[in-house]
Amino acid sequence: MWATASARERLLLPAWAVFAGTNAALMYVIGGAETIPFHFVWVSTAVVYGLRPWSLPIMWLTCAAVTVATGVPLILHARAGVIGWEETSEIPLMALLFLVMVWHVRRRMAATAEARRLAESERLARERQRRFVRFASHELRTPITVARGFTELLGGQQDDAGAAEDVEVVLDELDKLEGVAARLLALAQAEDDVIRAEEVDVAVLLERMARRWRAGAPARRWSVECAPLTVWADPSRLEVAVDSAVENAVRHTEAGGSIVLRGRGAGCEVVVEVADDGIGIAEGQLPLVFEQFHSAGPHAGTGLGLAIVRAVAEAHRGRVSAANAPDGGAVISLVLPTTGVA
Repeated sequence: MWATASARERLLLPAWAVFAGTNAALMYVIGGAETIPFHFVWVSTAVVYGLRPWSLPIMWLTCAAVTVATGVPLILHARAGVIGWEETSEIPLMALLFLVMVWHVRRRMAATAEARRLAESERLARERQRRFVRFASHELRTPITVARGFTELLGGQQDDAGAAEDVEVVLDELDKLEGVAARLLALAQAEDDVIRAEEVDVAVLLERMARRWRAGAPARRWSVECAPLTVWADPSRLEVAVDSAVENAVRHTEAGGSIVLRGRGAGCEVVVEVADDGIGIAEGQLPLVFEQFHSAGPHAGTGLGLAIVRAVAEAHRGRVSAANAPDGGAVISLVLPTTGVA
């Protein structure tokens, strides 16, 4: 296919030269009807330039050559009385129209090149960020493990109650660091381009997540609302995404609060929602909640949980959204195409 396209590009200029040359020659032969081949020459020139733009020097040279080649027969026929002199006004007008078209094409080329540059710059920035996240997550885990081991050893040697409490504080902070490292690793894995998709039973997944979180956060009221529903997705990543959304809901609800896991079909998409009756999300924060390391509110975390949800959705060519429920609380939605990644 690529070889065929390349061959067509190589034939484009010779074919145009033959076509334009033939029509330019016809202008000398068919006096009084030369405007037809005249327009054929200019239209073909514009088409070729649009398909394969030339450099500015070649463009100016080509424009001048075509203007002369098509203008001379018009002037000769006007001098011979075959056509009126007003017909020769086509010469500068067509050249001007061609130059206007060239201006638009070059503007489009500049805009396309800038868009490609920005896309490449964003791709490189995201790749650097991914490398940093992977590096940080792996490099943090070893010193945290070593620090935890020595801290626990020191804690076992303390007879003083105050010192023992200090050790517990250190262990709590190490737990937080370990959680950050685990989330960084989860984020790096969620952004991986390789998707190992299979058919996932959404109802079974949500029931399993609710059962696990009932043990981890028994003070919340848990429920699942999902009819029989399947989606083609990476099951481990989908579970990580739902787990992150649920953890966010737990963090923003008080004891006795309600958390609902929902699954529903919407045309060619599957929508997974985690709804809570907590404090909700400030309106100004709604567009930012899925940004990496963005965290706000009285129960702010690391700013990685909902970023993981978005990363999983984008890896599956899906999307995410956040909204406040009418009766209070927040709703985090993960929308995936039913057929998954093609």
